[in-house]
Amino acid sequence: MKNILLIATGGTIASAEAGNGLSPALTGEELAACVPEIQGLCNLDVVQPMNIDSTNMRPADWLRIRDVIVDNYADHDGFVILHGTDTMAYTAAALSYLIQQSPKPIVLTGSQRPMVSSFTDAKLNLYQSLLYAVDDHSHDVRIVFGGIVIAGTRARKQRTMSANAFSSVNFPPLAYIRNDRIVRSGDEGFLRQGAAFLRPTSSTPTKLRSYRAINDRVAVLKLTPGLDPHILDLLREGYDAVVLETFGLGGIPDYGASGPSYKDAIFSWVESGRTVVMTTQVPEEGLDLGVYEVGRSYAEHPGILRGDDMTTEAIVAKTMWALGQTSDPEEIRKLFLRPVNHDRTA
Repeated sequence: MKNILLIATGGTIASAEAGNGLSPALTGEELAACVPEIQGLCNLDVVQPMNIDSTNMRPADWLRIRDVIVDNYADHDGFVILHGTDTMAYTAAALSYLIQQSPKPIVLTGSQRPMVSSFTDAKLNLYQSLLYAVDDHSHDVRIVFGGIVIAGTRARKQRTMSANAFSSVNFPPLAYIRNDRIVRSGDEGFLRQGAAFLRPTSSTPTKLRSYRAINDRVAVLKLTPGLDPHILDLLREGYDAVVLETFGLGGIPDYGASGPSYKDAIFSWVESGRTVVMTTQVPEEGLDLGVYEVGRSYAEHPGILRGDDMTTEAIVAKTMWALGQTSDPEEIRKLFLRPVNHDRTA
């Protein structure tokens, strides 16, 4: 049997009512004991680096999870991370950049209801995540939730209560899990190596790339009608990069002589050596700055990065990762534009 490391971090799946609302209480061992069906699937080791509500998950915690995986990588065939749903997409994206090209699966899951709830989705999610983790064709960072498998850079929490909480944004789900059966899509069962695809097996050479550095001085700014572009001046002291969620395909207000200039504020931000990434606040289909006049001038500016069809969660994590590796704008651009774990359509 394969050796799987269960990494418990808290979240709804571990929560119980203590009089002031749900909060994480159960340990990883207790959660595993609630699903006796996992016995016989694998040799399961359990670690508990934290036990927190995922609302309190921070980039420093991503690095703690990353360290647990890297430190235990040689001794295990796969990893399952129990995580709260609210920030799971951010953590999955961050791990996709901190641990790249993993021949071994790194799976995140959780639940919309606590494990101790009578109508919980936790038991099936935990079981199916382990089922996916022990499969010979599984690799890289994935979210397994509600019977679907999503690339770690393509997930978004779309529902606050339903069991099918997550959707795969601008990219098809990599697999579906029906009871004990994994139905894979496209090349999900293969590990890309250059132009070729290899089935990941125990004999496949490890091509793991791991990174420790991250720069969390990244802010997300969502445009709203009438928002004063001078807000960028207020962000300068605390942030090295801003992710700008524009309107539609990439609309940025141009008030002409009747109001303050977004163009001046954004170009000044870039010329100061800081990073700006353009994306759209519309959930699906992505950004295209070249369509409308209100976006085209930004498309032609060499210092502005474009998120294209990436999720905001992936953009935030990738920008933090890229800025953690270098402060050179051109190198940041190269890192940001390099596809990682299906994060952008080439």
